[in-house]
Amino acid sequence: MTRHYNFCAGPAALPVPVLERAREELLDYQGRGLSVMEMSHRSPEFVAIAEQAEADLRELLAIPDNYRVLFLQGGASLQFSMVPMNLLGQGGSANFLYTGIWGKKALAEAKQLGFPVQLSGSSAESGHTAVPAEADIVLSSDAAYLHYTANETIGGLEFDYIPGTAQAGLRRADGVEVPLVCDLSSSILSGPLDVSRFGVIYAGAQKNIGPAGLTLAIVRDDLLERRCERIPSLFDYRAMAEAGSMVNTPPTFAWYLAGLVFQWLKRDIGGLEAMDGINTRKAAKLYAAIDDSDLYSNPIALPNRSRMNVPFVLGDERLDKPFLDEAEQAGLLNLKGHRSVGGMRASLYNAVPEAAVDALIDFMADFEKRRG
Repeated sequence: MTRHYNFCAGPAALPVPVLERAREELLDYQGRGLSVMEMSHRSPEFVAIAEQAEADLRELLAIPDNYRVLFLQGGASLQFSMVPMNLLGQGGSANFLYTGIWGKKALAEAKQLGFPVQLSGSSAESGHTAVPAEADIVLSSDAAYLHYTANETIGGLEFDYIPGTAQAGLRRADGVEVPLVCDLSSSILSGPLDVSRFGVIYAGAQKNIGPAGLTLAIVRDDLLERRCERIPSLFDYRAMAEAGSMVNTPPTFAWYLAGLVFQWLKRDIGGLEAMDGINTRKAAKLYAAIDDSDLYSNPIALPNRSRMNVPFVLGDERLDKPFLDEAEQAGLLNLKGHRSVGGMRASLYNAVPEAAVDALIDFMADFEKRRG
């Protein structure tokens, strides 16, 4: 068996030690004579798996005690509906920062459901090449929360700040606190994070957490009481928190694999500070290769270049197909950019080894020498 280097934006690469552990336990989980996939989610064995996964995640992110950790289904896109259903029950409007496709989808979903929405800042004027300055963020007088996408997976645009000062938080003109809601799908666990700065964090699993089918939500306790009066139980943060994320059968195998990823981050990597250093180094190498090239380019403003998703274009679009064909032959997979923007995109999530970035850089240099 040969494993290639996978630069897919999601579902993305998983750590080899995690896959190997899952393979070992696939048919017989710790002598129980059945697979995790066949195990009741109410069994003592799976409850132990679930509790350990939450404990490891809390340790990695230093999640304060007044936050609930929810293991949900529906992908991050379902949170576009769940967030307003859970946070607008006491009135007010949902405020949004628009910095790319996913932020736009979140705003559109809340609006489609009939909730009042306000645009508090946008990167549209820059062509989504730079995030709006923090000083330009304008909250509505009735803002119930501010939603933003920390890292736009498709455009490769990442915030270099957390809105709101660390001491005072985010506040309206009348001094009322405005909880910060963040889609962290493509950057969660890539480095340390001050969870206390946020009201709600959510993230689809299929990038840095585990396989597709699982979504994490981290919700501050006081916000569990803001839900709409009539809300489906599977959409209700409070109901999910009270049931340990088991109002119905959860995605058990994805939850188990996520737990293995958390253990890998702790034991093999050494925690999120170590992971942060590795990710910084990987991204810096690839951006340097792009900037030093006459063939490749990246349009994003330097402070807002994503460490996780690196889009780039070739100077001649006619070279796109040969580049992708030759890259795949070289074992460099899933480098095609999103259909909405074209070009190339290399996603450098936690499980993408530094050797993969080195191999990509060598291929890019060789391709430019032959074709540029």
